[in-house]
Amino acid sequence: MVLRDLAGAQLLRQVPGPRQLSASQVTQNHVAATQKLAAEVKAGQRPAPDLVIWPENATDLDPFQNPDVYAELSAAVAAIGKPILIGEVLNNPRRNVGQLWVPGRGPSTAYVKRQLVPFGEYIPFRGIISSFSSLPSLQPIDFTAGREPVVFAVGKIRLGDVICYEVAFDHLVRSEVTAGANLLTVQSNDADFEIDGQLGESEQQTAMARIRAVESDRAVVYASTTGESTIIAPDGSLIAHSGVWQQAILDARVPLVSYRTLASRVGAWPEYVIIMLTVLALAWAIVRVTRHGRQASV
Repeated sequence: MVLRDLAGAQLLRQVPGPRQLSASQVTQNHVAATQKLAAEVKAGQRPAPDLVIWPENATDLDPFQNPDVYAELSAAVAAIGKPILIGEVLNNPRRNVGQLWVPGRGPSTAYVKRQLVPFGEYIPFRGIISSFSSLPSLQPIDFTAGREPVVFAVGKIRLGDVICYEVAFDHLVRSEVTAGANLLTVQSNDADFEIDGQLGESEQQTAMARIRAVESDRAVVYASTTGESTIIAPDGSLIAHSGVWQQAILDARVPLVSYRTLASRVGAWPEYVIIMLTVLALAWAIVRVTRHGRQASV
């Protein structure tokens, strides 16, 4: 049983929306929702999950530097009695991560986002831009990128994680499958893109997550903080989904697929071949046009 999006309507940043919440309140909302879920499981109203997944930035306060946050996360894990994949921002160095918290052990393995957002998580050419603009001050500390895929082992589950717009890069998702993932998740925070009711970014990421499901023949859990959250079957169909700006608990049983599809084995080679053939065809066309031009001028 996979459950995710435990605080789907809560903001993780001070942005316009149904209401504005501090970072600490966002974390508390996730904790409260998890404790509510635990109570429902104990009362027999819901089946016990194997794994709980929170979205990106479920806590923007580093739990290793904030004892209160650490205690709250520990309480949530203890209440549900199952591992929780928590979206966190960690410092020294600053990283955007998904970290697995395990009952009785606390924080364990972490996946560090590899494909960072320019001007969102780091400022390219910071020194040059700072010489004529104050833009870099909006992101005073660059995030540090991760370097490798991480597969979380939870019983029979081998969970591969990517964060937010990393879902757009097929090689990142494919690397998780190659590393042994039999289930995929996308942790996302769409709040900044949903100001004034804009839904394009959330819908786009959902569509890309469905493509990744088909490519890899893996179920995909797309956990968004404020956007549409979904559990996607390996054929790309939606098993469960939430609306936007609303708290939701989604749960479903999903297949755990271990084999690799042709797409995951071949990778980007078809794209490279098509590009090469296109370039060759263009070059040949230019040569033909040049020859005909010379012949006509003779």
